[in-house]
Amino acid sequence: MTNGNGLKRPKRLPRILLVDDEDHFREAMKKQLSVRGYYVLDVKNGFEAIKVVRHKNPEVVILDQKMPVMDGIQALQEIKKVRPEVQVIMLTGHGSTDDATETGKLDVFKYMEKPCGIEELVKNIKDARQARIHAMARHEITEVKRHSLKHWFVGAHNARPGLIMLGALLFALILMMPTSDRLKTLVTAPKTGQTSDAIAGYAYYQKMKSGESVSDYYSQKAKLGETIRNENGGINYKVADPGKTVFRVKVMIGVLVIAGLFWATGAIPIGMTALLVGVLMYFFGVLPPNGVAKAFLKDAVIFIFGVLAISSAVMKTGLDRRIGALLLGTSNKLWKFAFIFCPMLAVTASFLSEHALIAFIIPVLMMAYMGVVRTAGLRKDRNLAVMMILMVCFTANIGGPGSPAAGGRNAVMLGIMSDYGIAPSFGQWMQYGLPFVPVMALVIGAYFFFRFRNKIKVKDLNLLAEVKKETDKIGKMTRDEYKTAAVLVVLVVLWSTVSSRFGMGGPVILAIVALNILGVLRWRDVNEIHWDVVLLYASACAMGTGLAVTGAALWVADSFIGILPDVLRSGTGLAFASSLFTGIMTNFMSDGATVAAIGPITVPMATLSGTHPWMTGLATAFASSFAHVMIIGTPNNAIAYSMARDPVTGEQLVTMKDFFIHGSIVLLLSFLVLWGWAFWGYWKWVGFPAV
Repeated sequence: MTNGNGLKRPKRLPRILLVDDEDHFREAMKKQLSVRGYYVLDVKNGFEAIKVVRHKNPEVVILDQKMPVMDGIQALQEIKKVRPEVQVIMLTGHGSTDDATETGKLDVFKYMEKPCGIEELVKNIKDARQARIHAMARHEITEVKRHSLKHWFVGAHNARPGLIMLGALLFALILMMPTSDRLKTLVTAPKTGQTSDAIAGYAYYQKMKSGESVSDYYSQKAKLGETIRNENGGINYKVADPGKTVFRVKVMIGVLVIAGLFWATGAIPIGMTALLVGVLMYFFGVLPPNGVAKAFLKDAVIFIFGVLAISSAVMKTGLDRRIGALLLGTSNKLWKFAFIFCPMLAVTASFLSEHALIAFIIPVLMMAYMGVVRTAGLRKDRNLAVMMILMVCFTANIGGPGSPAAGGRNAVMLGIMSDYGIAPSFGQWMQYGLPFVPVMALVIGAYFFFRFRNKIKVKDLNLLAEVKKETDKIGKMTRDEYKTAAVLVVLVVLWSTVSSRFGMGGPVILAIVALNILGVLRWRDVNEIHWDVVLLYASACAMGTGLAVTGAALWVADSFIGILPDVLRSGTGLAFASSLFTGIMTNFMSDGATVAAIGPITVPMATLSGTHPWMTGLATAFASSFAHVMIIGTPNNAIAYSMARDPVTGEQLVTMKDFFIHGSIVLLLSFLVLWGWAFWGYWKWVGFPAV
C-alpha cells in the first residue's frame, strides 16, 4: 500500500506508551526508544494514559508509579480494565519490596527502579511484547493488521472481514436460488410406506402418518400453520403452504455453508459461530424458540460438558498421572506410540465409548507433552502436540466400524436394516468391521509418524517416563484421588450398562454432583471449562436437527444419489458412493443424524438394484466414523480441541486449521483403506449370506 505521494508506506513500528510526570526524563527516554525502532507515545499523567490506551492500543506501557492526581497503581488498574492484554513495565524512584508485591498482584509485567538502563529496558520491552501475544491468546483477543486493504480483508484468526462478507453473500445467494422440481417433490410427496418411497430417507419418516408429506409433518412440528375454528365451534389445524418448508430448507443449507466456512477458517470465534447458528434458526423460524433451545441441549452436549468438568477433577487430584502410567505402558518410543498404542486404542474404541477414552487420554497426553518439552529445555513444540493429539483423536474415531457397541450411529443403521428384516448379528457385524479397525489405525500412525518425526523438536519421546516422573512427584494416592477413582469406575459402569436408557449425559452429571458432594470438585472448577467448545457442539446438534426436520438433509442425500452414474448405483459401486457421501456429510452433522438421513435411501436402493443390503448399510455406518476434518463432526474432536491448550500461555496448540489439513488427509486415507482393504479385499473373501 502506498501513501499520497506514491511511496510505499513503512511497516508499522512497535507502539509504546511512556507515562511519566517528569518532562525531562520522559523526553529523553522517548528519543532513546525512538532511535531504537519504537513508535513512542508519551503523556504526563494517568488520566491521559487511559485515553491513549483506549484509542491508540499500545503494545507496552512504561508507567511511572509515583505521579500526582492518579498514581501508577491506580492507572495500572484502569489500563487492565480497558486492555487486559497490554503489558505494563512499572518504573519508580522509590522502589521497595512492598511496592513490587502490590504491583505484582495487579498483573504488572516488570518492576524496574528509575533511572533504568536503556538496554535493560529495551530487553524488557521485547519480552513484554512476546508476553502480550500470550496474553491475547488467554483473553481470546484478535488483532487485525491494517497495513493494507488486503491485510484488513484477510484479517487474523477469529476476525476475518473478507470471509465474513463472503459467508453473508453465500447465505443470501442460497436463499435466492430457484427451487428445483425435485425439492418440491420431496417436500410434497405423501408417505406410502413402500420401500421405493421417495421420502423414505426423511429422518422422521417412521413418525409420519400414511399420506402425510414432509411439509405437513414439519409444518406441525415447527408450528408454521394456523388453527382455524370450524362451523361447529371446533378447532382445526391448517398446515402451512409447502413454500414455507422449501424456504426453510434453503435457510438450513445456508446455515450449513456459513457455519462450515466460519468454523473451517476461523472467520469469527467458534463460540460466536455457534451462536450465529442459533440466531439464524430463531429469526428464520426454522423451529419455534423452545424447539431451537431443545435442539441445542442434546444428550451429547451434556456429555461433553460433563467430560470437561470431570477432566478438571481428574487433573486437579493428580489421578491423570496414574491413568497415564496405565494407558501409556508401552509408549517409551515414538514408534511404539504410533504402531502399538494407537491400534490398541482403536480396537478398544470398538467396544467402549471412544468419547470417554479420549476424555481420559487427552489430558494425560497434554501432561506428558509439557513434561517432555520441559525435559528437552524447550518452551513449546507445537508439532509434537499436533502429532500426538490428532493421532490419538483420529485413531479413536475409526474404532466405530468394529462392533455395533461402538456408537449410536451403528444402532441407527441396525434399526434401518431391521425394518427390512436383514439386520446382521453382533458377531456378523464384527466379522465385516473389526478387521478394518487395526489396519486403519496403523495407517494413521504411519501418516503422523513419517509426517512429523523430522519436524518435532523433542527427539527422545518417552511418554511413559514423563508420566512416571510426574507420578513420583505426588507420592502416594490421596483421599481425593481414591474418591475420584471410585466415581470414575462407577461412571464407566453406568456408561456401559444404562446408557441406552439414561444416555451418556445423565451418568456424567451424576458423577459431577457426586464429586462436589465428596469435596473434590468445586463450582469454580466447573465454571472454568471451555464453554465455547460446549456451545460449538450444541450448535452442531441444533444444525443437524434443523437439516433433518426441514427435509434439507433428505434433499442433499437425494441430490447426491441422483447424480451418480449407473456404475455407482449397484454392487460395490453403490457401497463406494454411499461411503463417500456419508464420510463427507458426517463432518458437518452428527454421525447418527448422517446415518439416519442417508441409510434409508441407500439400503432400499441396494434392495431394488439386487445389491446385498449389508454392503451399503455397513458402508454407510462405517464411513460415519470418518469425522476427522471438522471439530463439530464428533465429540472426540471437540474434546481434543478444547484440551489442547498450553496451560502456561493459554495458546491453542492444535487449531481448527490443523484439524482441517490433517483431517482431510486422514479422511482420504480412510476412504482408500475402506475401499481397498474392506470392499475389494476381505469382503470379497468373506462374502455375504443369502437374503
